Amino acid sequence: MKKMTKLLMTAGLMLTATVASAHPGHGLHTHSDFLSGLLHPFMGIDHLLAMAAIGFWSIRQNTAMKNGAPLFVVGGMVLGAALAWGGLNLAGVETGIAMSVLLAGVLIATMAKLPTAVGGVLVALFMITHGYAHGAEMTAGASLLSYGAGFLIATLAITFAGRGLGALMLKADNRVTRSLGGVVAVIGGVLAAG
Repeated sequence: MKKMTKLLMTAGLMLTATVASAHPGHGLHTHSDFLSGLLHPFMGIDHLLAMAAIGFWSIRQNTAMKNGAPLFVVGGMVLGAALAWGGLNLAGVETGIAMSVLLAGVLIATMAKLPTAVGGVLVALFMITHGYAHGAEMTAGASLLSYGAGFLIATLAITFAGRGLGALMLKADNRVTRSLGGVVAVIGGVLAAG
C-alpha cells in the first residue's frame, strides 16, 4: 500500500507541476539545453497525461506491446522532433496532442487490448505530435543532441511512472482503472475543444 501511495503522490505532483497551456514555449528559459529539454515534457498537462496514460495502458497489453511501448514512444518522439527540426510544417499538432490524450484515456477506460502492430503504430503516431511540439519549441541555437536527450529521458521517466501505476492497478478493482481512463479522456476532450 505504501508503494501505491508513493506512486499516486508522484503522479499527482507531476500532474500539478503546471496547469499551464502547453504551447508555445512555456516561458521556460534555462542556461542548459539538456535541462531545457528535460523540463519541457513536465510543463504541460497534455504531455504528462499522454505519456503516463500510454505507459499505464501498455501494462495490460500482450508481452510484445508491453515491452515495446517505450520504444514506440521514443521512436515517435524522435520522428516528430526530426520533422520539426527539418523545417516541415505539420498542421494540427495541438489537435493531435489533445486527441492523443483523449484516445489514450479511451484505451484505458475500455481496457482495450490491441495487436502489437496496431498498438505500436497508434502510440508512435500519438508521439509524433508531441515530438514535433518539443522539437519546434527548442530555443534557437540550442544543441539538438543535448535538448533531445533531455526530453527523451523525461519522456521515458513519465512513461515508466505510468507503467508503474498501471502495474499497481492490476490488483485494483477494474472500475477504478476505467474511471481513471475516463478522467484522462475527458481532459483530452477539454483540451481538444479549447
